[in-house]
Amino acid sequence: MRGSHRTSTTQMEVTSIRLEKTLKDSLKSLSGSQGYQTLIRDILWNYVQQKSGEYRPNFSKTDIRATIPATARKDESCVLSGKLISEDDEMLLALTIHGDFVPVSEEALKK
Repeated sequence: MRGSHRTSTTQMEVTSIRLEKTLKDSLKSLSGSQGYQTLIRDILWNYVQQKSGEYRPNFSKTDIRATIPATARKDESCVLSGKLISEDDEMLLALTIHGDFVPVSEEALKK
């Protein structure tokens, strides 16, 4: 999978993809100085990692806007501490500044 370093473009394969002009323009404006192709690669890697179960978002307490008491229906990983929240354990669902709900242990918020 993707490492912590960037792959040289000489080691990449050329792929053609058709995008709507408005989508391409939006990606260009969102990408800033990194370029829209780099942004597309980052988006695709994030998708692959999420689907493979390897995605581990990095959050801090300042990213959390609100919490809701919940019960884990399967094993989860606290996004603040990385510690296991076992199935049927009490936990919190935290609403992030990005609008995502993520699992958080009560202990991680107390620290």
